[in-house]
Amino acid sequence: MKIIELQMLQTLYEQDFYAWVEQTAELLRCLRRATPTHQWDTLDLENLIEEVVDLGKSQQRALQSALRLVLSHLLKWKYQSEHRSHSWQVTITRERLNLDELLQESPSLQRFLNDAEWINTTYQRARREAIVETSLSEDNFAIACPFSVDEILDLDFYPNVEE
Repeated sequence: MKIIELQMLQTLYEQDFYAWVEQTAELLRCLRRATPTHQWDTLDLENLIEEVVDLGKSQQRALQSALRLVLSHLLKWKYQSEHRSHSWQVTITRERLNLDELLQESPSLQRFLNDAEWINTTYQRARREAIVETSLSEDNFAIACPFSVDEILDLDFYPNVEE
């Protein structure tokens, strides 16, 4: 790897961890194909590549977990207004801050928030969680996510019942 490429990769690591993980895994794959012998023989490249890929997956799971928590609590806030609590507000705020930290650390994770299918999958999990936690009928909860990404991330947004 050339010095310039290494410097670019190191910069990427500092600016966007998730993008660095993806790039590093791809470089390892290319190196494995290009130089199947030499010093690479001493490395367990298959498992090394898989572990690097798993680093990225863990970032994505962290994003999805924080998003699911925000969504489930926003649903409870909206549909069980009589049970609103400071604890719910703390959870919503904490997880929004976690989302912000993840996106600051890995801006390329933003693409998941722009992916309607990914958001829908996460929302369906949050909806199921809210149904179980509230014991309300699933008919009470919107089938599609009733919140925009901007609302989900907005530290000051809390839905009203009539919204």
